[in-house]
Amino acid sequence: MSYSSDSHLIDHLENKIGDALVDLAVTGDELVLEIHRDQVRFVLTFLRDDTKCQFTTLVDICGVDYPGRNARFDVVYHLLSMKKNARIRIKVKVEEGQSIASVVSIYPAANWFEREAFDMFGISFDDHPDMRRLLTDYGFSGHPLRKDFPLSGHVECRYDQEQKRVVYEPVSLSQEFRSFDNLSPWEGANYIRDEEAKGPDK
Repeated sequence: MSYSSDSHLIDHLENKIGDALVDLAVTGDELVLEIHRDQVRFVLTFLRDDTKCQFTTLVDICGVDYPGRNARFDVVYHLLSMKKNARIRIKVKVEEGQSIASVVSIYPAANWFEREAFDMFGISFDDHPDMRRLLTDYGFSGHPLRKDFPLSGHVECRYDQEQKRVVYEPVSLSQEFRSFDNLSPWEGANYIRDEEAKGPDK
C-alpha cells in the first residue's frame, strides 16, 4: 500500500489518536508516526484493533542511538497489516535512564525484541515479564550497540588452563608502533615507484 497526503488512513489516525502524535510523515511510501512515550500502549492497541488499521503483526522493535540528543534513544516499532497490505512505523523518543512501557501484553512477539533492545542499548521496558539480557554473556559490561561503546569491548574472555575455567580480563591491545603508508597505489606509493625504477627485466 502506498500512502499519500490525502490517504484516508492518515486522516483517520489524526482524528482518532491525534493527541498521542508528535509527528506524522510518509517516508519511502511508509507511514511513520512519532508518538509520546506515555502513549505507546494506547497507540499500539488502537493500531491492532481498529477495523481501518488491523496492524495485527509486530515485525520488529529496535533501538537507535543519538548520543548528542537530549532524548538519546529512539524505540522503533514496525507493524504489518496483512489484511490491508500495509506497513507502519512508530517512533518514540526515550532519554537515557528512562523506561518505556512494555507491549508484550499487546504483541507477545515483543518479548525478545524488548530484551534485545535492553541488552544492546540499555533501554528498559516497564512490566516486561523477564527483563534480562538476551545476546550477551553473563556479567557482560555495557551495551554494545551504543555509539560510545568501544569496538574492542571492556573485557575479553579466555579459557585458563591452570584454573580450568573461562576467565574475564580487561582488554589489552598492545602492539608495536607501525608506520602506515596512506598513499593510494594509483598515486605512486613508495613500493610502486621502487618497482618501476628497477624496470621490467630487473
